[in-house]
Amino acid sequence: MTDSTPAPGGPAPFAVRDFASLAAALEHAAQGSAGMNFYSGRGQLTEGLPYSRLRGQAEALALRLLAKGLVRGDRVALLAETDGDFARAFFACQIAGLVPAPLPLPAALGGRETYLEHVRRMTESIGAAAVLAPAAFESWIVEACADLPLRFVGTIAGLAAVEPAVGDLAAPAPDDLAYLQFSSGSTRFPHAIAVTHRAVVANIDAIVRFGLKIGPGDRCASWLPFYHDMGLVGFLLTPVCCAISVDYLATREFARRPLTWLQLISNYGGTLSFSPSFGFELCARRVENGGVPEGLDLSRWRAAGIGGDMVRPGPLQKFVEAFAASGFKAGALTPSYGMAEAALALSFSPLGRGLRMDTLDTDRLEREHLAVAPTIDTQRSRDFVRCGAILPGHEVEVRDDNGDPMPELGVGLLHVRGPSLFKEYFAQPEETARAIGTDGWLNTGDIGYLVDGEIVITGRAKDLIIVNGRNIRPQDLEWTAEGEVSSLRSGDVAAFAVDDGAGESVVVLIESRLTETAARAALCEEVSGVLRARHGIEVRVVPVPPRSLPQTSSGKLSRAKARALYLSGSFELAVAG
Repeated sequence: MTDSTPAPGGPAPFAVRDFASLAAALEHAAQGSAGMNFYSGRGQLTEGLPYSRLRGQAEALALRLLAKGLVRGDRVALLAETDGDFARAFFACQIAGLVPAPLPLPAALGGRETYLEHVRRMTESIGAAAVLAPAAFESWIVEACADLPLRFVGTIAGLAAVEPAVGDLAAPAPDDLAYLQFSSGSTRFPHAIAVTHRAVVANIDAIVRFGLKIGPGDRCASWLPFYHDMGLVGFLLTPVCCAISVDYLATREFARRPLTWLQLISNYGGTLSFSPSFGFELCARRVENGGVPEGLDLSRWRAAGIGGDMVRPGPLQKFVEAFAASGFKAGALTPSYGMAEAALALSFSPLGRGLRMDTLDTDRLEREHLAVAPTIDTQRSRDFVRCGAILPGHEVEVRDDNGDPMPELGVGLLHVRGPSLFKEYFAQPEETARAIGTDGWLNTGDIGYLVDGEIVITGRAKDLIIVNGRNIRPQDLEWTAEGEVSSLRSGDVAAFAVDDGAGESVVVLIESRLTETAARAALCEEVSGVLRARHGIEVRVVPVPPRSLPQTSSGKLSRAKARALYLSGSFELAVAG
C-alpha cells in the first residue's frame, strides 16, 4: 500500500497550449509531486502513482515495446482497465511514438463470445501491431486475437524479460496521431477516431482556461472508463496536462458501490468530477433508504459536470436534494456538450450557475422545428438544459435539412468547426468525408438549437422517430414512461420506429420484472395509455427481460441494436425462454 499523491499541482504556471505532445505534458508533470491514485470499491488505496514515477516506468516500457519490433506509428490496442498499468502502457506509447487505442472491458459488452468477436473486429479495424491486457483477461485477448499478425499479445508483466531497445526516443510531432478513440457505437459499429496531439492539446487547453478554469489547487475524481473520451481525455490526460492529482474508482466498482465515488471526493478534497446523468441518479437512489454516509463533505466540489449523454434534469435535481446537507451546491452542476470527434468538449455551462432550462412547446418543436416557450394553448411541453457557449476558437452552426444555417431558436443539425477536431475516422475515408465537409465543418449528428449563444441538445438525428410529419425524440417517450409508471426505473425503456409496410410505427421495449402474464399485460397497457395521453401517439409496448436492453461500451442505450434484436425476434425468444 502506498500513500496517495498530494493535492497541490506540479510546477506552476503551466500553459497547456505550449505542449507539443502528450509526452511533453507528462515530462512537465513529472517535475511535481502530483499523480494518480487508484482505489478499491471500498475506498482503499491500491496504488499511488506520482507522475514522476509514471514517466520513468512508461519510458522503460516504451523501449521494451520497440524491442518487440514495433515502429513509430504502429497501433497498440490497450484493454482499458482502471489501473496504473493502463496509464503506463498509454504513456509508453506516447513516448515511443506508437498510437494507443483503448478497448472496452468485457463487462460493458455482454457475453464472452460477443465480447471476443467485438474486440477482434476492433483490433483488426485499426491494423494493430500489439495488444496489451490485464492478467485477468489475458487468455480472453489471446483467444480473441488468434491468427492476427501481431508482434505481441499479453500483459505488461510479459514484457519484463524483454531486453530494452537501445537509442534515443524521438519526441512526437504535434500533427502525429496521439491515440485512436473508438466511438460509443450507439448507432453503428464503433469507428476509430484518429486524434492528433495538436487537436487534443488544443481541446484540453480550452477546457482548462475557459471551460473549467483549472488551477494548481484543483483535484479530480473519476469512475469513468478510460475507453470513453470523458474518462480518457477528461480525467487521464487533462490532470496530466495540468499536473494535478486525480483519484480513480473502477467503473465496475462504481456500479456496485456508487457512494464510494462521493466518499473519495469527500476524503481527498475533490473539486472536479463528471458523470452522465445516470451516475448522479444512482447515487441519489442509493441513499433513499440507507441514508447519506456520515461525515460526507462535498462542499469543495465546485464543478460537478454532466456529459456523455443528454442531460436529464430530474435525476440531477434529486441529487441536489439528497446531498445538500453534505455541502453539495446546486450551482456546482455544470452541464456540457462534446464528442470524441472533438477530442472531448465543445461547451460548458457557466461555472457556478447550475442548471438552466428552457421549457419548450413540444408540438411546435416536433412539427415546426422551432424552440419556443409554451402558451396557454400548449398541450405538451418539455424541459431542455442549456449546455453553454461554444469554447473559444471554435464555431457552431445549426443547419436545416438542406444544409442552410438556421436562425436562433431554429432546431436542426449541429455543425462545429475548430482546432480540436479529429483528423479522420481511421482508414475510413468515405465515412470521414461524410462527417467533415471540405469547409472543415463537422456534422455532429446531434439535433439542437442556439439561444443567447448557448447550445441546447434535443436529440440524435439517427434516433428520431418520424410519424405523420412529427419528429419525435425517443428519449421523450422513454423518460415519460420511466417517470410516470411507478414500476419502471431509469434505463428500463427503449423506443424506436419500425416500418410495417404501411409507414413507420413506434415500438417501446420495457424491461419487466413481472412473471405473470396478466400483470405484464397490465403494465404494457399502462405504458401505452401514458404515452397516448402525454404524446398523442399509439405505440406497441413489448416486455423484455431485465437487463436485456443493449448498451454501448460507454453505458448509453443502443436503440439501433435494440431495434435489430427486436426485428430478429431475439427478445421474443428471451421472453418465451
